[in-house]
Amino acid sequence: MKKVFIVLLVLISILSFSKVTIEFWHAMSGWRIGLLEDMAKEFMATHPDIQVNVQYTGSYRDTFNKAIAAVKAGNPPHVVQIYDIGTRAMIDGNIAVPIGDLIEKDPTIDLGAFLPQVLNYYTVGGKLYSMPFNSSNAILFYNKTFFKEAGLDPNKPPRTFDELIEYSKKLVKKDDKGNIIRYGLTWPTHSWFFEQLMAVQNAPLVNNDNGRGDKRPTEAVFNSQAGKNIFELLARMTKEGLLINTKREDWSGARQIFLSGKAAMLFYSTSDVKFITETAKENGWEIGTAFLPKPDLSVQGGVVIGGGSLWILKNHPQKEIDAAWEFVKWMTEPAQQIRWHLETGYFPVRKDAVEQLLMEGFYADHPNYLTAIFQLLLSKQTPNTNGAIIGVFPETREIIETAYEKVINGELTVEQALNWAAKEVTRALKKYNRLYE
Repeated sequence: MKKVFIVLLVLISILSFSKVTIEFWHAMSGWRIGLLEDMAKEFMATHPDIQVNVQYTGSYRDTFNKAIAAVKAGNPPHVVQIYDIGTRAMIDGNIAVPIGDLIEKDPTIDLGAFLPQVLNYYTVGGKLYSMPFNSSNAILFYNKTFFKEAGLDPNKPPRTFDELIEYSKKLVKKDDKGNIIRYGLTWPTHSWFFEQLMAVQNAPLVNNDNGRGDKRPTEAVFNSQAGKNIFELLARMTKEGLLINTKREDWSGARQIFLSGKAAMLFYSTSDVKFITETAKENGWEIGTAFLPKPDLSVQGGVVIGGGSLWILKNHPQKEIDAAWEFVKWMTEPAQQIRWHLETGYFPVRKDAVEQLLMEGFYADHPNYLTAIFQLLLSKQTPNTNGAIIGVFPETREIIETAYEKVINGELTVEQALNWAAKEVTRALKKYNRLYE
């Protein structure tokens, strides 16, 4: 008996010693922290030889910056979730193992099972650099209950900029003193929506095929008619008391304005479909979702995916790289993508996951989850709808948001603001490009 006990101890020791530990950093806050921890535990239950330490590292920008700092310090995580706009900088930094290289050696991966619209974003120069995980796009949420009260058809959301203005005028509500107590529209005052509405018009942000061509982008071109259409729309709605702006990039603020009934429509991400739909229902309201409106119905463009992807960083022993790859693959399997979709609103990155839910009747009962998927599938695939690849994207967003604030504050005209912003982004691009000449 004693010998058996000793043998068991030895086996346990061997198994413990052979376990590979990997670090996974992510930027998902709120209830998603627990969700990712639960998913990691499920992975470890089926992969007892791999230990995954999950760590929430702040916002997308914080996580990106911390990952870069960790690389420089010589202690990078194995897997890190990086937002879409960090793609160019990650590639230029040469700090990650390209996912395409891993797939070439792994016959278990069928890229044909993934949505090509999602793969297109993270494919640069013909190579897939990261694994899509939490993908989203911008959609219009609207309060069907308020639509009915205003005499609007709750099943016919606005499709054009003019209809957005027309509907907003009917949805605005004032008190006895003439104070606005409900606006037509709100949004997080975020450049992401400017980028999306540019893509809707099939218009580029920068030159050289939106940064996806053979050469790096050297000039910002969003000060085009397409850009003016967007700024003019938002500025007019603000001036006429139809749109309530939030602080810059205030996601929770915009969501709260909408869910408190202070706005009837909301530009937001599909990533919060579950929370918004269920919270509104608790308030006695029915919520609908719709495609982003266009300047007019003749415009043929699409939307750019948002969210993030999983990157495997270099400078780790091969067995740890292999373990990280197993984890990344598992996170993008149909079962995990379906769970992530149902508990958040981010759409699955795989066709087979969408098909399974469709066949099970889920979307018939929960149409709000399907809007972003259809919007993506119906998007014309061009460099403009695949999304710009810019090394200075975070700075670009700040500049565009500053330009918008200058317009609504009456400091600059739409044309002046966009020209200023384009000039500033062009300067930033040239400075960045010199690092890689």
